[in-house]
Amino acid sequence: MKRQDGQVSQSHVTQCDVLVIGSGAAGLTAAVTAAHFGLKVIVAEKAAVFGGTTAWSGGWLWIPRNPLARAAGIDEPAEEPMRYLQGELGNRAGDPRLPVFLQNGPEMVQFLQDHAGMRWIDGNKVPDFHETPGAGKGGRSVSALPYDGRALGAWIHKLRPPLDVASLWGSGLGPAVDMRHFFDATRKPASALHVVKRVLGIWHDRLRYGRPMRLANGNALVARLMRAALDLGVTLIDSAPATGLIREGGRVTGARLSTPSGETVIYAARGVVLASGGFPHDPDRLEDWAANAGGRAHHSAAPDTNRGDGLRMAEAAGAASDGSLAWNVAMAPVSRVPRGDGTFANFPHLIERAKPGIIAVLPDGRRFVSEADSYHGFMQALIEATPKGQYPTCWLIADHKAQRRWGLGWTKPFPFPLGRAVQSGYLKWGRSVADLARACDIAPAALEATIARFNDGAAQGHDPEFHRGESAYNRVQGDFDHGPNPSLAPLKRGPFYAVQIVPGSLGTFGGLKTDTAARVLDVSGAPIPGLFAVGADMASIMGGNYPAGGITLGPGMTFGHIAGRILAGQPVSGVTQEENP
Repeated sequence: MKRQDGQVSQSHVTQCDVLVIGSGAAGLTAAVTAAHFGLKVIVAEKAAVFGGTTAWSGGWLWIPRNPLARAAGIDEPAEEPMRYLQGELGNRAGDPRLPVFLQNGPEMVQFLQDHAGMRWIDGNKVPDFHETPGAGKGGRSVSALPYDGRALGAWIHKLRPPLDVASLWGSGLGPAVDMRHFFDATRKPASALHVVKRVLGIWHDRLRYGRPMRLANGNALVARLMRAALDLGVTLIDSAPATGLIREGGRVTGARLSTPSGETVIYAARGVVLASGGFPHDPDRLEDWAANAGGRAHHSAAPDTNRGDGLRMAEAAGAASDGSLAWNVAMAPVSRVPRGDGTFANFPHLIERAKPGIIAVLPDGRRFVSEADSYHGFMQALIEATPKGQYPTCWLIADHKAQRRWGLGWTKPFPFPLGRAVQSGYLKWGRSVADLARACDIAPAALEATIARFNDGAAQGHDPEFHRGESAYNRVQGDFDHGPNPSLAPLKRGPFYAVQIVPGSLGTFGGLKTDTAARVLDVSGAPIPGLFAVGADMASIMGGNYPAGGITLGPGMTFGHIAGRILAGQPVSGVTQEENP
């Protein structure tokens, strides 16, 4: 019941058909799908804002044979994506959820476009991470088209803003052509004009609306899903962490929420969908499942509210979880950005590592990887190169030209100043390579030798040690205007700069065991009636491998769509339909 002041009373109980716990793209897709088929849906979010990790992400989905690719004439044989996954995943390629994902992913993309107002942009030139048999050179990715936040009305202020340390005055840069203009602003008049218009637009919106209204990347994806959910009558509740599942007669029938007005009990006639974002900030599970990725000293770039709530609640209800994946975290190099209040933000290094004039070295001054490899692959190499018992860390280094062109971590390119980052200790610098080495506690002779060796090859467009720039993914991450290798340039002119990299992630892979219908399994392998898990709460179908960008959101949203259909009693390709009262 509600009191006259509108607040929920201590004994408030409500009914719905479907309760979704968590509001990232996977959970919202489940909500939108179920609501489209006529079900009454509630989405409960722990944080004060909606969007979860998705709202901070690049917003890309890996969906082979998607409608946008096929419309562009990229119509690859159906067996090619699975051939790629078989080479990448090893014995995990036998997971029965994989073919269901590949079948239903394109249908999910089309469904959201036809029935939820989603507008997509293609990734038809985005290659898979590795060049193994079956790898795609493009056509396997989609993302959301930028979105006008004003279409959300007052709800725009309930959308999680982009990660502050990785955005421009609260505005995310994207798609790629937008970011390219910012990199080229001092080189091309058309880009300078684009940037001036964008900056004026950002500040206009901040002054008038309190935040930028041009939404991009994962922020646009969540906003579009929120708009669709609201239009379909989905109830969105924020600041309401779930504290436990309700189980009656072996079936999950709802959950308890802790709200500012006291406990709320929600009964869900059809079922509960867990989509609470995995465990990137659960220190105990990190120590248990991610000791090789820093354990308790793991610094995820996901929102700090993602603390494994869904996993713990499900396990308490008899669910089985899987922490035996190749990697239980979706690793990424991060740097620790000091805030004014003494806390730190975690900056994910996803862009600049591949740009010409930037390299990474271990504490002993040696390189250990092609810096243009995927963020997950970069961290794998760092962990493998670190002596047993030592904490994995390295330094990302740029010369003056590269930092001023591309930025370095939290420090932005010219004309943004560097003083605050230097004074805080975040950015190390030196007039010479030797000076920088001393600032980073690296033996000067070792770093000088590494950079000299790297420069010899880079000047010719070659990296004999790690073959940087030879793969399609390496090249597309570089600078296509730069030759002969778009990812390589010598580090020549000081000052030289460095940022320390520590183990981090974009989220987690380990999670709850589920079947092809996204139903959570108990320890005997049987589905728990009424309980579903999607997104990072579901153990990754990739088995802890990272074969391409978008392999978290793509499967997450696909199984969210599948869960929504199953809950509504709708057929799903490749899934045996069972009664789900």
